[in-house]
Amino acid sequence: MSAERDTTAFIDFQDVWLAYNDELLREGQFAVEAIDLQVGQGEFIAIVGPSGCGKSTFMKLATGLRGPSRGRIRIDGQPVTGPLKISGMAFQAPSLLPWRTTVDNVLLPLEIVEPYRSSFKQKRKEYEARARALLQKVGLAGYEDKFPWQLSGGMQQRASICRALIHEPKMLLLDEPFGALDAFTREELWCILRDLWTEQRFNVILVTHDLRESVFLADTVYVMSKSPGRFVVKRHIELPRPRELEVTYTKEFADIVYELRGHIGAMRGSKVATEAGA
Repeated sequence: MSAERDTTAFIDFQDVWLAYNDELLREGQFAVEAIDLQVGQGEFIAIVGPSGCGKSTFMKLATGLRGPSRGRIRIDGQPVTGPLKISGMAFQAPSLLPWRTTVDNVLLPLEIVEPYRSSFKQKRKEYEARARALLQKVGLAGYEDKFPWQLSGGMQQRASICRALIHEPKMLLLDEPFGALDAFTREELWCILRDLWTEQRFNVILVTHDLRESVFLADTVYVMSKSPGRFVVKRHIELPRPRELEVTYTKEFADIVYELRGHIGAMRGSKVATEAGA
């Protein structure tokens, strides 16, 4: 099997299992199991599934924050043995530091991550110009020197995405980044993320409960089973790019969302049936 694998894959999970401690490992209780995944260079994937299925656990594995109990992970051709410097992350809560301006929040990774950290003081003006240009791209021109409390939730999330991208990572990981926003703001940020990805073509792993979001943004959507999580459906999204919001009102789009909803509903149904019979 290994001889048949695509050695050019940017993300490569080979039969990965994770138990959170040795006792659970001995008991055979895994958070995720049998994850076998290959993602091409510059590909945008989304992961959906019921709550507690292991989506966030997968993210920890992909960033090197947790090592697998079994199996192997390679990112950008290298074995993952610890936290990756080539990745950026954004979460549902923007977590901007309240005492720092927007531009200073965006600059934070450059202050703490090498090779930028050692040259930060000397290149501060250059890095700040990069941060301001990125903020302008996401519609935050004029808000660079504001504090988080002066920004709306959507603005804070835009700044959070800029912070995740300021060190020009090869991979962006997004864990429910738009889940706390209203529908209009969420769709606006879909388009901002789409445009940033189209321009820079970094890899993206998006974890979301929003099926419309996954279908609009991703090249491929993976459905995870209930815990222990494993990928049970791989759905290529054939909708042509670039995608405008109008596509979300088409029958083709609705059919894909309905299909994915059916897979997740079937898993929930089997869980309810199991609990009823217990």
